[in-house]
Amino acid sequence: MVALSKPPIEQFFVKPPTKPNTTPLIFPSIPLIDLSKPESKHQLVKACQDFGFFKVVNHGVPKKFINKLESEAVKFFSSPLSVKEKSGPPYPFGYGNKSIGRNGDVGWVEYLLLNAKSDSDYERYLSGFQENPEIFQGVVNDYVTAVKKMACEILELLADEMNLQPRNVFSKLLMDEESDSVFRVNHYPPCPEFQENERNGRKLVGFGEHTDPQIISVLRSNNTSGLEISLRDGSWMSVPADSDSFFINVGDSLQVMTNGRFKSVKHRVVANSKKSRVSMIYFGGPPLSEKIAPLTSLMQGEEDSLYKEFTWFEYKKSAFNSRLSDNRLGLFEKIVAS
Repeated sequence: MVALSKPPIEQFFVKPPTKPNTTPLIFPSIPLIDLSKPESKHQLVKACQDFGFFKVVNHGVPKKFINKLESEAVKFFSSPLSVKEKSGPPYPFGYGNKSIGRNGDVGWVEYLLLNAKSDSDYERYLSGFQENPEIFQGVVNDYVTAVKKMACEILELLADEMNLQPRNVFSKLLMDEESDSVFRVNHYPPCPEFQENERNGRKLVGFGEHTDPQIISVLRSNNTSGLEISLRDGSWMSVPADSDSFFINVGDSLQVMTNGRFKSVKHRVVANSKKSRVSMIYFGGPPLSEKIAPLTSLMQGEEDSLYKEFTWFEYKKSAFNSRLSDNRLGLFEKIVAS
């Protein structure tokens, strides 16, 4: 594939700890949940509480939709930079290269950020597709429709296990016509000049550490590793690549709606010197006017709300104006008197 243009490579490094921990780390296993099994409800809730992250199989998304979209994405990212840039810059949708947001975050990544609504006008930000851009839009629509259905099923299974009524209390926000959901395709090109640094324990930042602000994120990537999640002790755990399964992230908004019972996991992507990585992420978000607050039906006894009520527009604007690694929910947490 065509490599990204080359800024000073040092700005993409994550340096190893100055005093490496000599104690062997024992990493937990990523929760694996079979959505076709009755026990999946309990497993989903436990994974959201313990990890905020899990892997699902028997997800119902047709393999042909996955393969076709990845093929089209690879074709696009293999185009010359001058062609891809016709689909940018991303304001907010379109093609982006290295720059992530408007606050100085950078990564060894190029991407397409798209509106997840099937009736969106893709004409401007698909101009980089020289032949039949409408084919790509159709492929994206098929994939996003299937993935959204799966995300809603997961949210309804969570509601069932938590005895929430109605059972679509979460999923209705994604199904709403005004749902502010987005779809992102990332490409992390190989970086041969980084090879010596890899041997010295340094890591190449593809996408810096962050949490996802929406309700739920559904990720699928090719067979190249790179995704890492932050554990409770602050260590980073590499997630083994699996192109046949989907990985699910709890978003900040779902953490708030469950009053902190579910955890929005901090994660990042590291690139490498030899392999290209392509990932596709559906971010399920509520309507802009939706008020986000802990569900009263979840509050037990005299349990206090940990968060101030806010609209999704307010939180999205705040997140957009922050750095990736910032604690975005910090501004909306209630200070409990001791």
